[in-house]
Amino acid sequence: MSEGVKREQPLVICFATQGAGHREEQRISSLLDSVAPVVWPFDRGKKAKSGWRLFRELVGRRPDLVVMEGTGVAGGLAVLAARLLVGVRYVVSSGDAVGPYIGLNHRAVAPVAAAYERALCRWSAGFIGWTPYLVGRALTFGARRAMTAAGWSDLPAEDDRERRRDELGIPADAIVFGLAGTLDWAPAVNYCYGLELVKGILAVERDDLRVVIFGDGSGRKRLEDIAAGDERVILPGRVPKETVPGHLAALDVASLPQSTNGVGSFRYTTKISEYLAAGLPVVTSEIPLGYDLDGGWIWRLSGNPWERRYVDAMARLMRNLTRSEIEERRRQVPREDPIFDRGRQERRVAAFVNDLLEK
Repeated sequence: MSEGVKREQPLVICFATQGAGHREEQRISSLLDSVAPVVWPFDRGKKAKSGWRLFRELVGRRPDLVVMEGTGVAGGLAVLAARLLVGVRYVVSSGDAVGPYIGLNHRAVAPVAAAYERALCRWSAGFIGWTPYLVGRALTFGARRAMTAAGWSDLPAEDDRERRRDELGIPADAIVFGLAGTLDWAPAVNYCYGLELVKGILAVERDDLRVVIFGDGSGRKRLEDIAAGDERVILPGRVPKETVPGHLAALDVASLPQSTNGVGSFRYTTKISEYLAAGLPVVTSEIPLGYDLDGGWIWRLSGNPWERRYVDAMARLMRNLTRSEIEERRRQVPREDPIFDRGRQERRVAAFVNDLLEK
């Protein structure tokens, strides 16, 4: 309990640096449900002001623990300041290695980002990583305690596959590659999610192939331009989060493009649980996930998704893949893998937080 504050029930505050209403806020409030957290509405549109208001809230209320989902600087500086000035303990939950992530597109501030990440871990009471790789990173940086909570996804309805394909105009016998994600263009590498799929299918002469990329962002227009009107490329835009599992059911193969550097290698990403729930075999790069989770349902391609060798390997897979091979891999997909079981994660996080509150 924070110094000088006495209360019958522990006060736990949680927030997501992605903002109020974001799926990450829903994730952390669900994981903390057993301790009845106060969900603080972080305003991502006014980060600095929201960070200052959060700091004042923490100093005024002195919660027993504050749990931050994400590593946004405004929220992170608020919890760091409250920890160092008045002793409010905090936990960080993260799905990214923040130093390399910021440094990828802002190389000038890479050293500052690295120092910030280390400070967040060093002064935290604990760390909840979306992957065991991030947990090990946090412990190396000084986190006192850590655990893994990898996320979860709902199962699609039985009729979603046929219904969504019909909506998208996809023939029943077509082989469909696709993904769902934020299509933000990364100038440092001239890439956004899905580019490897668009370039791959353009190099293949198969009428029974389709690429479907759900999502929106600065890269969507670039993907449309590169596709140059090829009717095999379908870009429906962003879909409501509650319908994502059903839309993914329209696919046959899911793309999980991750870099092999300090950004992608530490990730599972939220999408892996969604792909498994939809029963989709996955094509990804040679990252730890590609080996650790593989039970016969993963294709691993060499290189980074923006590199020519990766795109060439994707094109070869598209050119040669058969329906029977897809079905064989699909049978190996663990649709209810315990790693992504919501109930198990909630129980583990409850135990982790309660142990911290007792100390």
